Amino acid sequence: MNYRHGYHAGNFADVLKHVVLCRILVHLRQKPTPFRVIDTHAGGGRYDLRGPEASRSGEWRTGIGRLWGRAFAANLGDLLGPYLEIVAAFNPGGTLATYPGSPLVARALLRPQDRLIACEIEPNAAAALEAVLHGDRRSKAVRVDGWTALAAYVPPVERRGLVLIDPPFEQPDEFSRLADGLCTAHRKWPTGIYLLWYPIKDRRDASALERHVRECAVPRVLRVELALASPSPDRPLAATGLLIVNPPWTLPDELTLILDGLKEALAEGGEGRFRLDWLTTEN
Repeated sequence: MNYRHGYHAGNFADVLKHVVLCRILVHLRQKPTPFRVIDTHAGGGRYDLRGPEASRSGEWRTGIGRLWGRAFAANLGDLLGPYLEIVAAFNPGGTLATYPGSPLVARALLRPQDRLIACEIEPNAAAALEAVLHGDRRSKAVRVDGWTALAAYVPPVERRGLVLIDPPFEQPDEFSRLADGLCTAHRKWPTGIYLLWYPIKDRRDASALERHVRECAVPRVLRVELALASPSPDRPLAATGLLIVNPPWTLPDELTLILDGLKEALAEGGEGRFRLDWLTTEN
């Protein structure tokens, strides 16, 4: 599949990924020592939901569009709050027109001592990323292939932080590269937090990814999946997954509530379902 950010910005998969990203960064902020975020496939950073790409797909309407202005129970609202507040800050007039990509979501939760490296190789997206991060001394846009960055930038000097791996899945070997990249990076920085995103259109691809990660003996991998309908290679994306290595200890319990809430909000009475379990545990 071709997962160019502009067409899919703000869809249900983005919502899940960015909510989890926020929860991890909120946890990292609880200690005063600095942390670093490494976004290996950052995209352009900011997306116009009224522009030609987002308008053509309309996927944001069944993603962030279904959360926008919605009231949530107190516990769930507290967990979604950091993410929804970030999106709201990009739409000050109250009309949903702009969606922040992962580098801008991450930047919103950086403190003065924290750092972000956002990597993008596609020329137009890289130029857009440089423009939106320009002037922020905490953030750096780098024109480099994300797979190269994954091997080059770990471990960070801070020794605390998160690596977000969110490739576009334009090539048929992207699932195997995702697993190989994680295994290589984890050997260099086994204490880092890794957040891997993947689409689920054919269950066999996700199963192969999971098998490869198990074979690499990466411990403490939490599996998160959200489906709004049964996945199919012949239909639009309806299911997505995350693998989280070294998740904060509070995250599994938080995700139980978050996933149940997102399933209800995003599926809107459909056949939504989720999965939350440990792919691997301690060695």
